[in-house]
Amino acid sequence: MRSTFRLMGIADFITLFNGLLGSLAIMFIILAVENMQNPYLEGGLKADYIWAAMLCIILSALGDIIDGPIARRYSKRRLLGGSLDLMSDTISFALAPALLVFVMFGRMGESTPLWTAMIAISCCWLVVCGMLRLARFEHEKGSDNSFFVGVSSPASAMLILSLSGMIWLQPISGFGPELTTWDCSVCFGKGAAKPWGDFLLLPAMMISGSLMISDWKTSKLKHGLPLKLTIVQFIAILSAIIYALIYTSSGIATSTLSGMFPSFIGFTISSVLVILYIAAGSRIISGEVSSEES
Repeated sequence: MRSTFRLMGIADFITLFNGLLGSLAIMFIILAVENMQNPYLEGGLKADYIWAAMLCIILSALGDIIDGPIARRYSKRRLLGGSLDLMSDTISFALAPALLVFVMFGRMGESTPLWTAMIAISCCWLVVCGMLRLARFEHEKGSDNSFFVGVSSPASAMLILSLSGMIWLQPISGFGPELTTWDCSVCFGKGAAKPWGDFLLLPAMMISGSLMISDWKTSKLKHGLPLKLTIVQFIAILSAIIYALIYTSSGIATSTLSGMFPSFIGFTISSVLVILYIAAGSRIISGEVSSEES
């Protein structure tokens, strides 16, 4: 035991904590399974475990941001760092978000095998691509580049969490579920019509996974306007999650979740900013290189 801890630096302990946060998120997701059988009514009023799981993933992303600078400044050796990062990020930014989506939108007890298979395949694709993305990053020592090759796993997790929260809250955010439902008994089986937003999440996960293993370049967001917008995005999703967690766990909600509109707005802002960051890709990198040269 003593020899193992001698191989670790300060940042490695932060990385371990990040992995524990991802594991804690999975535990909250397991606790949320029972309540997710009717998410937009009774289940939605008891979704505090879902928001707690999201909060753990977001805090893990924050830890992932700070462990790099800490390692470079304070850790004289980081023999375990790369391997620990890979395992921690796989749990927090690939496995946990995929399980979260499966529990939130799996429709246990009312979905048909077709829907279950579709969402399971999408979630598995997200996990596999996350593993491949992190393995390639470690193999290529991508941290030496001024940009990411492929969308980073934390960015992918931010996208999935933002879209999940936005789609989840849309029918109960004040706009009215009657305007956004699509009756698909072949997909869902018994029960009322379900929001069409559920179907948008499937291609979103497939695209997000594909971008992680692609050659699409994205900025590391170390300075300038992109960094400021990223801070705004992080504040938006963190505020949305904390508000939702307080609202659903405080007993304020009774028969409706229309008071969740602020969280819906926060998730929407976060979704738009993450999509813009990914879509801008090499344009942001080109602008950063030009500013450095000038």
